[in-house]
Amino acid sequence: MDKVDYDRFQHTVFARGRAIAPDVLVDWISAFARYAGPARPQTVLDLGSGIGRFTPALADEFGGPVYGVEPSIRMREIAQESASHPNVTYLDGRAERIPLPDNSCDVALLYLVLHHIAGRDEAALELARVLKRGGKLFVRTTFVELTPDLLWYSYFPGAKVIEERHFPTVAEVERTFAPAGFSVVELACVRHRIADSLAEYTARLKLRALSTFEHMTEEEIAEGFARMDADVAAETAPRPVAEDCHMLVFTKD
Repeated sequence: MDKVDYDRFQHTVFARGRAIAPDVLVDWISAFARYAGPARPQTVLDLGSGIGRFTPALADEFGGPVYGVEPSIRMREIAQESASHPNVTYLDGRAERIPLPDNSCDVALLYLVLHHIAGRDEAALELARVLKRGGKLFVRTTFVELTPDLLWYSYFPGAKVIEERHFPTVAEVERTFAPAGFSVVELACVRHRIADSLAEYTARLKLRALSTFEHMTEEEIAEGFARMDADVAAETAPRPVAEDCHMLVFTKD
């Protein structure tokens, strides 16, 4: 499957299409902090940091420094403009070559990044290199067997087929990181509210900030949004849209 080029289009819509509500961000940061433990400060790697949705909040929680490593020039530029923080540094890099010293980080986060990484075995070794012993790794991804009924799949059934080919199972992720010296702590779950109504959810999806859209035909996209628009028109009371989002928590042995 072709790699998505975030410098071409995605950077123009990502902030609006993938915004995280402040209370939802608090829930995620609280989950990271719970598994990382109470020691402060801790050095954090946000690998595939994008436009910096998490980096300032990570710096506030863990005390920094926080390193946002992101290969997309445009995404980094937006992060530097809109998500700056005294304890955050954004760096050009990729998972297979992380521009940080050995044993330099206490925590590493991969938030919806793993499916973009071509060399996952190399990335696992790089993460093992930069994490200290006992450091925590959070891998938040779409696990195929845990997300069978996402709302947008009912409008875009082709998206489910694409993502079943594109995203890993829990066992596959465990097998990727085990040889690099990572042990599973827990498969965690955070309830993530995406939108406060179907109308808001539809408007956000229409920005096409989900990279899966780039692997779909214009015809099936148009058909899906026509079905959504019909349901939005019939919506008499706002219905929040939320998902149970899973992440594997690892510790470096």
